[in-house]
Amino acid sequence: MLKLLVCSLALSLSAPVFSSDDPVALIRESTTELYYLVDENRSEYEREPALLQQKLKEILGPRMDHLYSARLVLGRHGRPLEREQIEAFSDALTEVLLRRYASGLLEFRSPDQVEVLPLAGENTDRMTRVRTRIELDSGNRAPVDYILRRRDGQWLVFDVIVEGISYVSTLRNQINEEIRRDGFDSMMERLQRGELEIEVDASDSAG
Repeated sequence: MLKLLVCSLALSLSAPVFSSDDPVALIRESTTELYYLVDENRSEYEREPALLQQKLKEILGPRMDHLYSARLVLGRHGRPLEREQIEAFSDALTEVLLRRYASGLLEFRSPDQVEVLPLAGENTDRMTRVRTRIELDSGNRAPVDYILRRRDGQWLVFDVIVEGISYVSTLRNQINEEIRRDGFDSMMERLQRGELEIEVDASDSAG
């Protein structure tokens, strides 16, 4: 589940800021763009994963609403925090996820593994859901949906739902448990040191 999440998220968020105003086209164009970036440099990135992590940071940063996602993950535990604390948490969480993206992305072998579907249901500037299907090694197709909102004239992703499991909700369950047990500062220290394992598993409930 985690590997599917990070692969599909990285594949779908590579478009530059000036890309299509249509969120569906944005996801579709991005899939091909990032795939070819990795495929053309696969050997180098396999030798030096840090290079891919840095490239992903440059590419993905403008397409994700990191701070908004961080606030959603922290939930009520974020209310008493200063903005600087939330920003530090957002940065630390992003670094953890980027390491996962870099590892998972190298396993994708074709941009055709991702099918982007037309918009369906009610969608607004505050929340739009772009649905995709990811072809797995088994030949099955797994649903992966991207939740975007429009801010400052751009579509930004703030959540990903893999087979019905929201990564924001799953991370909130794990992070909040850490905060309840040890406090925010202790959780942050472990997260920044890379000692806090972030897992996205189908057994966690979406919210």
